[in-house]
Amino acid sequence: MSLPHLEGLIAAPFTPMHADGSLHTEMIPAYYALLKNNGVKGAFICGSTGEGVSLTAKEKMAVITAWGKVAANDADFTVMPLLGGTSLTDCKELALFARDAGMDAVSFTAPFYFKPASVQALADCCIEVAAAVPDLPFYYYHIPVLTGVQHTMYDLLKAIHGRLPNFAGIKYTHEDFMDFLSCLHFANGQYDMLWGRDENMLAALALGAKGAVGSTFNYATPLYLQLIAAFEAGDLEKARALQQQSIDMIRLLGKYGGIATGKAFMKLIGLDCGQFRLPVQNMSTAQFEAFTQDNAAQQFATYCSQLPQATLA
Repeated sequence: MSLPHLEGLIAAPFTPMHADGSLHTEMIPAYYALLKNNGVKGAFICGSTGEGVSLTAKEKMAVITAWGKVAANDADFTVMPLLGGTSLTDCKELALFARDAGMDAVSFTAPFYFKPASVQALADCCIEVAAAVPDLPFYYYHIPVLTGVQHTMYDLLKAIHGRLPNFAGIKYTHEDFMDFLSCLHFANGQYDMLWGRDENMLAALALGAKGAVGSTFNYATPLYLQLIAAFEAGDLEKARALQQQSIDMIRLLGKYGGIATGKAFMKLIGLDCGQFRLPVQNMSTAQFEAFTQDNAAQQFATYCSQLPQATLA
């Protein structure tokens, strides 16, 4: 199997919700248009940002179907769902559904209730799920801050190498730059290493990252494209300034309660994706007003993503 490496920005979309908390998949065509309009190269759906752990299997299938339809004829746009992590049987069933729905790849994260005690156990989990769809590229999603599974990815690559032909690489959402660089170099760079910390993108670019998956790419794509362009042009002073602008923006997530703040950013750019489901807490009306003022002070409008004119009409 030929497994080309992904390059550029891949957004981790929010799952659009109605006011009653039900899925609003009818918004996904406009969401796709937003990402394409701003130069995003793909969508990592049903992940942390997409509330995958708060969706039923049936709801995940509905989201996968909707994204599969809008991107069906777009060879330049990669759609990859996160299958889950707690039930391997559910993950395998969803992987088969994703393949039939036209997904370009699938991803899997570590079981986070009964955690794999060794890197070999984690590798075995990956192999069991990926073997269900041998014709699809398979990515492991490393996010130890949420899963609590701390095995190094260099060790995971060693445990999987040569055993799983469709193992494409890792979505790396962690701060261990030593491990990340070792993974980039492993087996002469065979595996695709997608960076997953938007606030540290510049450091990852310096190590050799070519592709990244992030939540803030949904609403601030121009900022990161400028950062990448400055880095590639050797203008490190500008690149560092743009990374600081990214950090200042991301600090607002912490100030206003965490991951749900991302949907508030989406509302500011004109694509209201509703609210997060419990147990995630959403902003009050007063908090949203203060949040809006903070973004105006940071000149968010000068670097935020723009909806295409056809969507605004």
